[in-house]
Amino acid sequence: MTNISLRSEIHWAVEAAQDKQAVDITVLKLAGVGAFAEYFLLCSGNSQPQIQAIGEAIEERLKSHGIRLTHREGKPGAEWVLLDYGDFVAHIFSERARQYYDLERLWRAAERIDFPAPTRPPDSPSEGQAGASHQSNT
Repeated sequence: MTNISLRSEIHWAVEAAQDKQAVDITVLKLAGVGAFAEYFLLCSGNSQPQIQAIGEAIEERLKSHGIRLTHREGKPGAEWVLLDYGDFVAHIFSERARQYYDLERLWRAAERIDFPAPTRPPDSPSEGQAGASHQSNT
């Protein structure tokens, strides 16, 4: 990630999402395309608890760096969480909700930066097993 030119808070949010095994992490640079925010962070979770955990992890990471959350949308059990930081908005979706809202298509004129899926270290089996059954190709 260090070779990608993004503001620190975007990197911190991406790292927090990766720490919670978010999938399909994408940042859209919206500056210059008529959007109300400069950046969107889009990612998906494989379950409602994971979606909530990703949102909480992003909030905690940014708060630890003094970045204040302006507004939060999405209740526990929701398929979508929105974290509004003013000029930066994080969207955490279920796969179904992400396809429905299709923000990548809606903002297709924006510059898009995709982040690789994180790899889980082998020493954390309790967390890794929950996501491993969804990620398996067998």
